[in-house]
Amino acid sequence: MTGPDPNNPQPLPDHPRVCFLKPVVKNPLIEIGDYTYYDDPVAPETFEDKCVHYHYDFIGDKLVIGKFCAIAAGVSFIMNGANHPMAGFSTFPFEIFDHGWEDFARDADPKEGFRGDTVIGHDVWIGRDASFMPGVEVGHGAIIAAKSVVASDVPPFGVVAGNPARLIRMRFDDHIIDDLLDIAWWDWPLETISAHLKEIRGADMAALKKAAPKRG
Repeated sequence: MTGPDPNNPQPLPDHPRVCFLKPVVKNPLIEIGDYTYYDDPVAPETFEDKCVHYHYDFIGDKLVIGKFCAIAAGVSFIMNGANHPMAGFSTFPFEIFDHGWEDFARDADPKEGFRGDTVIGHDVWIGRDASFMPGVEVGHGAIIAAKSVVASDVPPFGVVAGNPARLIRMRFDDHIIDDLLDIAWWDWPLETISAHLKEIRGADMAALKKAAPKRG
């Protein structure tokens, strides 16, 4: 068992709506791990254009999505270019309209309000029409409910829902989460993952620990 080719953008020939993203996203400011897929009935290969918004090179923020993530249709990643300066009395972007107003751009800081990179961990399940605000960090194994608006960080293996998204519950007890983060199955060699899908998809920690590669 070798698993599908992570560089094949359409791993399911009978279901072209499912697209592995790593081979189709070309923006160097977007990093996507192996096997992360986007499920959309209309042109899933256009994820970068459809789902990543206000992502301007001159700002330089990154969107980082880990391995083995499942992303449903309609998800939006709002990047830092959407932010307007808020320190002054007006938030209106006068400088982008020229006719003399562009002179103000010399004094404007394009990174004012910059909130950093947006980072999605490994094995994150993102429901339909969920939105992510600039600079949020979502931990490994988290679940984002459909139509959630994620405006703050999500802990590993947390389940969030709502607008703004709130923590509904943790998927596992703290000691199980610590073990899962330590085991980090998503970083195992592919051959080991393929040989131990039962343990990875199961709920027997002793069996998962036994399957984990020995550390040198």
